[in-house]
Amino acid sequence: MSVTDTLIEALDGGRDWTLKLVADVSGDQWTYQPAAGAQHILWLCGHLASAQQTLILARCLGFEKSDDEFNSHFPIGEPVKSAAEHNYPSPDAVIEKMAAIHATVLGAVDSMADEVLAEPCFGKDAAPHPHYTTKRGAINHCARHEAFHAGQVAMLRRMQGMSFLR
Repeated sequence: MSVTDTLIEALDGGRDWTLKLVADVSGDQWTYQPAAGAQHILWLCGHLASAQQTLILARCLGFEKSDDEFNSHFPIGEPVKSAAEHNYPSPDAVIEKMAAIHATVLGAVDSMADEVLAEPCFGKDAAPHPHYTTKRGAINHCARHEAFHAGQVAMLRRMQGMSFLR
């Protein structure tokens, strides 16, 4: 198995798990917050789409962020607004955006040679990132990032009395 195959498998496996976790989420379950400012499932899904776009397409391949309007709904580093405080895209629109970005990411990663994967990759504003130093590392971090947030989605499901999934 090639390095790109391994990275694609990790990205795809994480996304598959996230989508299974949200498949039966409906109505207010999408925006349930256990406390003010806490993440909700809709925010987490939008954040995952934005993160793939930033970590892989922008930082690894130099693509411009294609949808700043979408990304503006899912900022990091501040309390998450409730559905009453913010007009989020619909769950269907977020899932569609996740799918579109993911398909672009998989195609881009599949075309990356080992030499490109070994190139340096930096965080925001070209600063060193604490979790990776190369493009391969950024892609691998993106897969770990998805798994981390999928765990949060699973926890939010359980907090709402939804079934445990494996």
